[in-house]
Amino acid sequence: MWLHVTHLFQNISRHCTLQINTWVKMKVDLARCQFILQSRNLILTPCPRTEEKNVTPDKIDLDIWKTIMRENTIEAAKPLPADDLGDSILAATRELVQMWRLAGKTVPEKINDEQLRTVQELPTKSAKKKYLKYLAVKEGKKKTTKDKQKLKQETGKLLQKEVKNEEEHALKNTFLLQVWQKSFDLMYNWRTAQSMRFGQPLVLDMSYEIYMTQREMENTVSQLLECEGCNRRSLDPFHLYFCNLSSDGGYYKQLLKRYGDAWNNLLITATDKSYIDIFPKNTLVYLTADSPSVLNTFEHDKVYIIGSMVDKSIQTGLSHANAKRLKLTTARLPLDEYLNWNSGAKNLTLNQMINILLTVKETSNWQEALKFVPKRKHDGFLSVPLEHKNWSRTRKQQKSNNSESVKEAGWQKSTSNTNQSVEKSLARPKKQWWMDKD
Repeated sequence: MWLHVTHLFQNISRHCTLQINTWVKMKVDLARCQFILQSRNLILTPCPRTEEKNVTPDKIDLDIWKTIMRENTIEAAKPLPADDLGDSILAATRELVQMWRLAGKTVPEKINDEQLRTVQELPTKSAKKKYLKYLAVKEGKKKTTKDKQKLKQETGKLLQKEVKNEEEHALKNTFLLQVWQKSFDLMYNWRTAQSMRFGQPLVLDMSYEIYMTQREMENTVSQLLECEGCNRRSLDPFHLYFCNLSSDGGYYKQLLKRYGDAWNNLLITATDKSYIDIFPKNTLVYLTADSPSVLNTFEHDKVYIIGSMVDKSIQTGLSHANAKRLKLTTARLPLDEYLNWNSGAKNLTLNQMINILLTVKETSNWQEALKFVPKRKHDGFLSVPLEHKNWSRTRKQQKSNNSESVKEAGWQKSTSNTNQSVEKSLARPKKQWWMDKD
């Protein structure tokens, strides 16, 4: 009996010790695994499926394993297509713009893909913010102009209703015919067509694209549109030449964007050639504010060149250096000779320049032409222009020189007369006294 009890207790103790040992070992193994996971980073390697490649788990062929690893690396290194990559970058920039909008920064509400590409190409964060602020200000101006146009249309409709109600009870005057806008457009187009054949050329140099930012280029194109409109509406328009206009440049893209389908119908000459290859050098005059010579008289047989550039930083001497490099004659407008200049640079916008040249061409009056100069830049016209002062000085000098020459001529005449009388008296035969007595 006691033997059976002792065997029973021995079996129970062995079983308990085995369970306790296994439990302790499991705890130690778990602690070791936690320590390894905390101290090392987990690296996952692509493991191929054995079912797809028909590889048994017991034996793995080394060649099959190499091919599988190569295929996995090639699939991982395959680049995305260009379209998908570009779309993903545009989506990222759009999310960035949206994030800045939520942060309260000045960002436009609507932005297209082209503007997103320009934002993406800008190198620094501050440049991106400035460009987005410029777009937001531009969008706000467009909204205000649209609101003003709506108000004008509404007020115009109300006025038309009132006029119609009044005209119903009044007699209509049919003496004068109404002139429609289409007839004005036909007249303007006829004048510009005539100027393309018989008019004086005016060159706009488009070779300053690399010196401007995207914003300055857009401002330049808007000024070029105003120049074309002013020239088309004038009485005696110029024949406009857009020289050095490359088809791959930013100028051409902006002009196509602004004009659209009307670009091919414009009555201008747009070419990628230089003005030196089109006109003779002796007829070219480059108008620049840095020139030492003054354009006192407008010559109708010359070809004047204007640099199409809007420069916020005012890079002085750029167009003058370009003209000197090409060995062209330069001239500047007589601003100091007619205006009491206050402050600021004497660089004018393109539309101001073409208005001044058109007025001088029609009237030959600089005081009338220089009215297009902004009044914020000067304190009014001079009472007597420097040109007239210089002319009066030269006139006085000419008069004094003429009087001196007259005096010298009179003195020379008197001396010549005296010399002639002396010579005559000496040439006469002298009478001898003894012969006279006889």
